[in-house]
Amino acid sequence: MEDCIFCKIVKGEIPSNIIYSDEKIMAFRDVDPQAPTHILFIPRDHVASSAAVRDNSLWSDLVGCAVKTAHELGLDPKGYRMVINTGSEGGQSVPHLHLHLLAGRNLGWPPG
Repeated sequence: MEDCIFCKIVKGEIPSNIIYSDEKIMAFRDVDPQAPTHILFIPRDHVASSAAVRDNSLWSDLVGCAVKTAHELGLDPKGYRMVINTGSEGGQSVPHLHLHLLAGRNLGWPPG
């Protein structure tokens, strides 16, 4: 999508602190972190939201990459949170599917 900020990051048009990248998924640090560790995982192909996912293997790729990264960063012992917001009332601010990996502080419940 031409005006999507995450698509521009995928294309290299906007610099980002990339943590992970393969042919399907890209991960980078959030520019407005809500926790000491705040990484966004996105599909390289534009998918507007979780409601628009048509290939369920994307979930395995996205979540699997986030769990693997959490493990590699040593987040397992204290824990972490994964969040996917969908739609404006769900808190989605960028219309490109993305998973937030948050860690490094006590993440209270309920969120939001």
